[in-house]
Formats: sequence, C-alpha cells, structure tokens
Amino acid sequence: MPDKPQAMGSTTPSVPVGVAPAALSPSRRAWRRFQRNRLGYWSLLAFCALVLVSLCAELVSNDRPLIVRYEGQTYFPMLKDYPEKTFGGDFETPTDYLDPFIRERLSAGRNWALYTLNPYGPNTLNYFAKAPNPSAPTADNWLGTDDRGRDLLAQLLYGFRVSVLFALALTASGVLLGVITGAIQGFFGGRTDLAFQRFIEIWGSMPELYLLIIFSAVFAPSIGLLLLLLSLFGWMGLSDYVRAEFLRNRQLDYVKAARALGVGNAQIIWRHILPNSLTPVVTFLPFRMSASILALTSLDFLGLGVPPGTPSLGELLSQGKNSIDAWWISLSTFAVLVVSLLLLTFMGDALRDALDPRKADQ
Repeated sequence: MPDKPQAMGSTTPSVPVGVAPAALSPSRRAWRRFQRNRLGYWSLLAFCALVLVSLCAELVSNDRPLIVRYEGQTYFPMLKDYPEKTFGGDFETPTDYLDPFIRERLSAGRNWALYTLNPYGPNTLNYFAKAPNPSAPTADNWLGTDDRGRDLLAQLLYGFRVSVLFALALTASGVLLGVITGAIQGFFGGRTDLAFQRFIEIWGSMPELYLLIIFSAVFAPSIGLLLLLLSLFGWMGLSDYVRAEFLRNRQLDYVKAARALGVGNAQIIWRHILPNSLTPVVTFLPFRMSASILALTSLDFLGLGVPPGTPSLGELLSQGKNSIDAWWISLSTFAVLVVSLLLLTFMGDALRDALDPRKADQ
C-alpha cells in the first residue's frame, strides 16, 4: 500500500523513535547529555545566578541609596559624593546615609530615598549597632557583624565575588600555559618533550608556599602579585593531560594526511589536533576553579592573600577561629564555601559524563 500522505502544511519530517537527529553536532549532543544530568544542570544555573548577584553587588548591598529625592532635586549617591550640608546637615564631609538624622531628613515630607536590599557595604562600620561587635544576627544585620562592626552579609557577597573572579583569572592563565606547553611537548616529542619534562620536574619541586611567604614579605600584597605567583605553578597538572592527548592524536590518519598535503605545524596544531584534545581541558575547568577558590581562601586565612581591607572569605574564617563565641561568622562563611564547591563539583561530574565518548545518547 502507498504511504499515507502527510497533512497539508506539515513540514516536519518523521524521525524514528529513539534515533537522534543526524543534524546534531557533537557539541549539541554533549549539551543534551549534560542537561540530562539534572544535578549538574541545576548546579550550573544556581552557580551562574550566584555569580550574577555578586557581580551586581553594589545594587544589592551598599551603604548609599540608589536614588534620593530631596527638596525637589534628584540625587544619585552611588555615582557622586554629596556633602552632608546637601541634605540639611552641618558639615562638608561626605554624607553618612546610615545616620538617623540623615534618614529622618530624607523621609520628611515629600523627600524619599531608595535604598538597596541590604544597606551596608563591604567596609561599612555600623556605628549605630545596639550590641557590641561582633554582634549576632539581628533585623538590621541579617547575618550579624564581624569583629570590626562590618556587616557579614556584605562581606560574604563581596568576598564571594573576589574569590570567583580570582578563580576565573587563575583558571584561565593555568589553562593557557598548560595547553601551550602540553601541545608543544606532545606534538614535537623527542628531545623537546624530554627537555620540558625535566624542566617541569625541577619547577614542580620548588616550595610554592615558601616563595609566597618570601614575596609577601618583600612586596606589598596585591591580587595581581598573588595571581602571578600562583599562575607560575598552576599549569603543570593540566599540561600532562594535553601532552597525552597530543601524543595520541598526532599518530592518527587525519594528521598524517595534513602533513602529506604540506600543512604547516602551527596550522595542524591549531585547526586539527587542538580541537580534538580539549576534552580533558573542559572537563577539569570546574575542578580547577574549586582548587583556585580554596587556594585563595587558604592564603587569606594565613594572612598571605589579598591586601588588608579587601573582602575575603579566608579572613572571615580567621576571625571565626579567633572569636569562637561568634559562631555566625564561621558558620555563614563555611556555608558559602561548601555550597560553592559543591556546585562546582556537581558541574564537573556532569561535564565529565557529557564529554565521555562512551556515553551514548538515550
């Protein structure tokens, strides 16, 4: 019997059940496998949401209002400093918008001010707190204050942003150096590979912590210096995986065919071997970010990390160690670290399964 004609206007071809569409690329199939891992997929969404909130931290937690309407004039304190006299004060100093007098002036009559959700910045001292510092969670400070009177929620929010941005920068630099050195070793092999291996053995035996202590004593502490020092040692682990992939892929037929056609070494590395050797690089990205966050937190805990005054999760853990009675400091900081590292770990597991060639589409 002839096949039943399709309904008029139907343009969707029939696809057998259980057969993946041929048009899907390997990357799309990997993304579908990643989405099927619900734990890893929702961890990715949750982590991206946390990062987005931290990047907009000034709009969420700030000791300055977003907009002020006073005596018929509109002011934007987040963009410009206004003296206290502008709002009926007595001094030319910058306005303290947490001062009860200023708040009363900004709410009198038709005056109004739009504050952020948490009216404290990372270095804001709550001079009007009713309890001594560090104070337990209250209606004013939802997670309490640290030993200097700074709001703990603001500290965690800004400290998480510093940790994530530092981890992204350290991961990017480590991946770049690891891919370059691993590609050179694996592609050329021979004496080049042997020389690099001996150099890695010598370089890896250097005491990284001692070097950090020495440089922190000689130079002023800065995030840039810390990033540079950690980048010098963070590429060696990934370099071994890239080297192994290049050693395997350079013997395949498509590389030999490219050589026979006269394609240069740089083009073979960039266009042919590298795209097929990135699986371990992509798989290890979440785990490298976790290690970078832990490294920064550990160094801050020891006093070798970011400059003083920079919001830091490691500094908060140090405060919690020194103030055992202030349980809210250690508990909240530990919770932020655990949640962040768990989300990255779940993402890494899902990404590893999605890029595993042995995993077939269901």
